[in-house]
Amino acid sequence: MRRWTNHALFVLLGLAFTTGWVAFFYGTAPSRASLIIHAVSGYAIIALTPWKMVIAARGIQRRRPGWWASLVFTGLVITSVVAGILHSSGLLIAVGAISAMEVHVGAALTALPFVAWHVFARRIPVRAVDFSRRSLLRAGALLAGAGLTYGAGETAIRLLSLPGSARRFTGSYEFGSLQPAQLPVTQWLFDAVPALDATTWRLTVRAGQVIRDWNYQELLAFDDRVRATLDCTGGFYSTQDWSGVWLSRLLPAGTGEGSLHVRSFTGYDRRFAIGDANRLLIATRLGGMPLDAGHGFPLRLVAPDRRGYWWVKWVTAIEVEDLPSWWQLPFPMQ
Repeated sequence: MRRWTNHALFVLLGLAFTTGWVAFFYGTAPSRASLIIHAVSGYAIIALTPWKMVIAARGIQRRRPGWWASLVFTGLVITSVVAGILHSSGLLIAVGAISAMEVHVGAALTALPFVAWHVFARRIPVRAVDFSRRSLLRAGALLAGAGLTYGAGETAIRLLSLPGSARRFTGSYEFGSLQPAQLPVTQWLFDAVPALDATTWRLTVRAGQVIRDWNYQELLAFDDRVRATLDCTGGFYSTQDWSGVWLSRLLPAGTGEGSLHVRSFTGYDRRFAIGDANRLLIATRLGGMPLDAGHGFPLRLVAPDRRGYWWVKWVTAIEVEDLPSWWQLPFPMQ
């Protein structure tokens, strides 16, 4: 049972991490399917916790090298799972400025080096017996039970009208929709809000040998509009009216294949397919009013159906490049 439990936990942790990553990446239907698998994985991890605690207790009693790392690893996994359940049910969405989602993700990321250490330090070779009929039946029963627990939990959330019943398919909660003043100001990781002077700021658009610098007043003259939902990976979403100029209108006619590299004043950047240019808005206004610094003044990208970290703020350069749009880290390191 010890071997099976450790192998099962390793697979489940990998599955939970991968599906959580996919849910962060997409702002459309794939996110929902991924989050169901993510939640089922979490419940399966909880189901195995009693057996893992017995295994861990024996190791602690023998004072095996690195026993403390195993304790930290276990604590981080439990913290992440509990925070995820609190967020999804809505029983505890945030404490002050820290959201349950941030604790959920932060604990999982912090656990990664401990996962790597545990795999090498406590390595258990895979054997044929691990794929026996009994092992497969155990795995099937575990996943079936976890799936039923997830379904029962979702049903209870709705029957009890808990806040979690109103969350979006991405797991995010509505906040301040169509009320621009209530839209939270968030940054990705270590990005900081810069103070930019609209009189000296320029947007540089480069496509091959064609370079055009736009000033703020020129861009304010455009009034293309879109109602789009900003779905932040921090756990909230907000639908707002944005106005500015479609990115396609800033590109020279006949712009070919490749990608659009959108860069911020802070160094933050994202890459998009050129075919998306007519769906990407270079916004100068939010709810009819000029953007403030926290929301990207003087210019930010609005990328419908993408999670919030794609919405580059404080845009200063857009360049057409030969590289494909996928040639970038899945998540920025800025």
